[in-house]
Amino acid sequence: MIDRIYALLILCVVLGAPFGVALSLTGDVLLDFVFLYPLFMSALWIAGGLYFWLHWERHWPWSRDDSVAPPSLPGDPLVSILIPCFNEGDNAQETIAAAMAQRYTNIEVIAINDGSRDNTGEVLDRLAREDSRLRVLHLAQNQGKAVALRMGALAARSEYLVCIDGDALLDRDAVSYLVAPLLENPRLGAVTGNPRIRTRSTLIGRIQVGEFSSIIGLIKRTQRVYGRVFTVSGVIAAFRRKALDRIDYWSPDMITEDIDVSWKLQLDHWSIFYEPRALCWILMPETLRGLWRQRLRWAQGGAEVLLKNIGSIWEWRYRYMWPLLMEFSLSAIWAFTFAMSIGFWLLGHVIELPVNLQVERIMPPAYTGLVLATVCLLQFAVSLMIERRYEKALFSSLFWIIWYPMAFWMITLCTTLVSFPKVMLKGKNQQRARWVSPDRGIKRS
Repeated sequence: MIDRIYALLILCVVLGAPFGVALSLTGDVLLDFVFLYPLFMSALWIAGGLYFWLHWERHWPWSRDDSVAPPSLPGDPLVSILIPCFNEGDNAQETIAAAMAQRYTNIEVIAINDGSRDNTGEVLDRLAREDSRLRVLHLAQNQGKAVALRMGALAARSEYLVCIDGDALLDRDAVSYLVAPLLENPRLGAVTGNPRIRTRSTLIGRIQVGEFSSIIGLIKRTQRVYGRVFTVSGVIAAFRRKALDRIDYWSPDMITEDIDVSWKLQLDHWSIFYEPRALCWILMPETLRGLWRQRLRWAQGGAEVLLKNIGSIWEWRYRYMWPLLMEFSLSAIWAFTFAMSIGFWLLGHVIELPVNLQVERIMPPAYTGLVLATVCLLQFAVSLMIERRYEKALFSSLFWIIWYPMAFWMITLCTTLVSFPKVMLKGKNQQRARWVSPDRGIKRS
């Protein structure tokens, strides 16, 4: 009951804030927020990304060839690589081969077959017979990624767990880069890696290459600068098992287990680091339908985590999480403000609205558009300068990223409008979050 009261209060704030502004201010001021908020966030990401690079990253040795050795792991500890698999028959062999090819050799790989309906089980069993470092757990029914990860963690023999998706390809030194910070920092609960897109056969796939480089990479760096990370990457992250045990591992009822476990760790006062040298090559949607489903799940997961923690996060000991709360809340308010502005603009063509509710235009003034375009290009340039060491021919993605505002901002807007009321009105989810096979790009024969 308390959760539902909190949910309704949050929904009233998110819906009421734009409407209250609209009633007290003019439509022009409403639009100023719509266009200035992305401008402010871009400037924040540029500043944070540059600080991260200048303060830490530019001093870190890294090379694509053998001229730079990965960090050593004192004591040569065993590292467990957990790979939850659901209907991964086409990808499992390649994923496990990349995991086994780590230059750090003291590893074990645990593949969890989460009730797959294809030939995943047979492929995993065959691979286990070929390499004794691979163990396979079979779940009779699909229980969801959170349960699969928990089963793998309980079966692991190591304190250090590297978790990847069943279609991800680890870079050969990813384990070393992920685990080294855990050995150096006893209060570090998790390290999130640097996913790189390998599905690039459509415009949507190419845009995402630029997105992960110029948007997500800068966001992770900026959040690390101000002390807290909104979420580890669900496709590549390392965890300290002691930290996971304290928070009761991943929550089976959360649709995005990666966002939830990140908040649980940080609310328990564990830190999370971002390690851009820990590369992982991933498959992403290349169709609008697949992209919509993925981003809707992300948006719903963020709203679920907000609902789960909104009642307790105001305690002073959680103050370091407040910037994340503010960032998420402002992005939701921005989405509803944008939608309300469009609604007032359309209504103004049908009926006579009060003067303060009239929105004369949707497009920004020329100078505002010029400033936005300049800041976006600056953001792309900064990210290209930082990320070019990790990926060849990254410059070619700069052309495709010009479509990002039109395509992805609109998807973000729509997924927020759909997911936020859905989660807030439904209240806390009591059902287990099971997964379905995602869109992994256009298959070529």
